[in-house]
Amino acid sequence: MPSLNVSFTDDEMEAVRASAAAEGKSLKQYLHDLGVREGQRQRFVSGAVRWADRLREEFDEAFPDEVPPAYRDRGAAAA
Repeated sequence: MPSLNVSFTDDEMEAVRASAAAEGKSLKQYLHDLGVREGQRQRFVSGAVRWADRLREEFDEAFPDEVPPAYRDRGAAAA
């Protein structure tokens, strides 16, 4: 199984150890889960952006006062 050596400053390592302890995990498990969660977060955000982009025009038409001022002059569809 692939592995990774990561360097931390003393202060960073102290903070990471404290975070792992707060979650009741070993340092190894905490860092593993952190990487996995970040991948999941990125996929979620990407999906949320695609969903918002598909609905943006409909939302802007339904709630014209919510269109940011910087986009109002260019029309709601440009937002």
